Amino acid sequence: GGLRTWTLRTWSSENLEKLLVLTVATEETDGYLRFMQSANYFNYTIKVLGMGEEWRGGDVGRSIGGGQKVRLLKEAMEALTDQEDLVVLSVDSYDLIFAGGPEEILRKFQEANHKVLFAADGLIWPDKRLQEKYPSVRSGKRFLNSGGIIGYAPYVNKIVAQWNLHENDDDQLFYTKIYLDSFQRENLNIGLDHKSQIFQNLNGAIDEVLLKFGTKSARVRNTVYDTLPVVIHGNANTKMYLNYLGNYIPNAWNYERGCGVCDHNMVDLSQLKEYPTVMVGVFIEQPTPFLSQFFQRLVTLDYPKDKLNVFVHNNEVYHERHIQRFWEESKDVFNSFKVVGPEENLSQGQARNMGMGLCRKDPGCDFYLSMDTDVMLTNRQTLKLLIEQNRKIIGPLVTRHGKLWSNFWGALSLDGYYARSEDYIDIVQSKRVGVWNIPYMAHIYLIKGEVLRNQLKERNHFVLEKLDPDMALCRHARELTNHREKDSPNPETFHMLRVPKGMFMYITNRHEFGRLISTANFNTSHYNSDLWQIFENPVDWKEKYIHPNYTRIFTENYLEEPCPDVFWFPVFTERACDELVEEMEHYGSWSGGNHEDKRITGGYETVPTDDIHMKQIGYDKEWLHFIREFISPVTLKVFSGYYTKGYAVMNFVVKYTPGRQAYLRPHHDSSTFTINVALNSKGTDFQGGGCRFHRYNCSVDSPRKGWSFMHPGRLTHLHEGLPTTNGTRYIAVSFIDP
Repeated sequence: GGLRTWTLRTWSSENLEKLLVLTVATEETDGYLRFMQSANYFNYTIKVLGMGEEWRGGDVGRSIGGGQKVRLLKEAMEALTDQEDLVVLSVDSYDLIFAGGPEEILRKFQEANHKVLFAADGLIWPDKRLQEKYPSVRSGKRFLNSGGIIGYAPYVNKIVAQWNLHENDDDQLFYTKIYLDSFQRENLNIGLDHKSQIFQNLNGAIDEVLLKFGTKSARVRNTVYDTLPVVIHGNANTKMYLNYLGNYIPNAWNYERGCGVCDHNMVDLSQLKEYPTVMVGVFIEQPTPFLSQFFQRLVTLDYPKDKLNVFVHNNEVYHERHIQRFWEESKDVFNSFKVVGPEENLSQGQARNMGMGLCRKDPGCDFYLSMDTDVMLTNRQTLKLLIEQNRKIIGPLVTRHGKLWSNFWGALSLDGYYARSEDYIDIVQSKRVGVWNIPYMAHIYLIKGEVLRNQLKERNHFVLEKLDPDMALCRHARELTNHREKDSPNPETFHMLRVPKGMFMYITNRHEFGRLISTANFNTSHYNSDLWQIFENPVDWKEKYIHPNYTRIFTENYLEEPCPDVFWFPVFTERACDELVEEMEHYGSWSGGNHEDKRITGGYETVPTDDIHMKQIGYDKEWLHFIREFISPVTLKVFSGYYTKGYAVMNFVVKYTPGRQAYLRPHHDSSTFTINVALNSKGTDFQGGGCRFHRYNCSVDSPRKGWSFMHPGRLTHLHEGLPTTNGTRYIAVSFIDP
């Protein structure tokens, strides 16, 4: 116990200058900026070596290399060699974060009782043949890792002063040989941090670490040694796991406070002289339901339209009429509007390269927003919110209604495909809200124009091996590397000059942005195919087809009773009425109002109408579902105590015209109750019409488009269809619970 209190007394906060962090970074990558953010949070004193230098240390992530780091450290240590009580911590910066502060590191270093301490690894690298030479350990990690070194300045100096190799020779091999030389190991008192007290390398060790939440900051716990490491290093291929941990550690997110860093470096759009210019790339790569709704949402985005340039790639002949309609309505709304159609025969990757290229080659293009048409943005502020977040690449979270399906992955499997991160469900369900560094996103994302002109200036980001275009883009962004120009003086070192400087991609769920629709079972063989989407995309179906005042029936009693027990309420939008009529006219085989009718049991109809049955256009299942979902609740409200099965055999659209059938003689319906929905408007589409109930001598003669009657069928409500004197009147009728 005595040693511990002495340690704390020695390394009190006024002695913080006793720890100096030296790190190597030749440029300010996203990883470097994250490292600095974690260091600043704990007030470390940092000296950066090599900034602005060309990296010549090889492709460290994939092969040996890193000698340049030792040379830079050697130069820095020469000036510090006489500072005997200075502790130097040498760490990487691109793939490393701090989880604790300087006092904790100094205390743990003191307790380790070595003059120099290296990080330890369970895997040996780069020379497996050296395994036998390592001292054996009873427990803990046995092998040296050079990503973390802590020691007294004179001792660290004695080690790095021995460096006389090339920039691209291996730093880890150099340190390993010194450590394995038992004379040097004892003389300089070099140890390894066997139990990850200070250094946690993630390579080969992901299974032993757990995220642990505290009130102020999150930590990693090593569950094998029960330690709380301070320096977390995403070495080798664990960078994506480090990105996951970095979403929490040290202060990025916790349960008490939520997101601690989401407001950092935000842009206040209201302070700008003018809004940034955005190129919007819209991609229709397969038949997509509710396309007109998608375009409607694009037009109603809360953003100055003269700052939006729109590029549409349409790969589907089926959608050409929808785009034509949108073009006619909106070509003057945006600053510019360009459509590339199916005749160009572009692959998805080529089309996306083209859209992105339009922003890349225009120096005035500040942002590129890529959108697939299966994204329904319900939030009109989406574009502003993404711009304000000020990230190189950021997407809004959109999910499939009622499903865990979304537009991002929280982790990748080893072969680069989907893997579920521990926090995926919580993010999708907004139990954890923030801005998340993730390995893959699709469907919708915003990229800064300057990023396209610099880090992503290659022309062909969407085509890579057999990957789909979004996966190709994300992999290019994650694995960004610097290539030296091909005409470099020494061509054989060309392959050695790749610096991994992966770009971070973010998804935000700080707001509700919208949803993803399902395109999987979209059958385009109908004239208005969206009508059939009631099962596949119920939310969008309801939004497009159910009257905006429908819910007021239940909240405000929004319905009328024009005759006894005849209830009148809104159910369909104008669009629903129009599409249903178009669908019937497109089918075109009206029955002609004859008594002989093969479509019904018995083949004889006593009171025939000129009609088409829902069954004939293949709409029976969908129509019955509509009755159960939207009519049954109204039935229960107006005929209380009657629970309908919502079943009907007779579902049809009737057409009244003076020349064919203008009226219908008095009759009872073969139903418990009937609904009768007006599909067009009196006064504009037809004159006359209406319905008269004999028992009450009561007529309803001005039906409203999209509104439905509901009345008892068999016994009390003998009724007739009043003559249509001009034009054509359409109604949809169902005999429910026959």
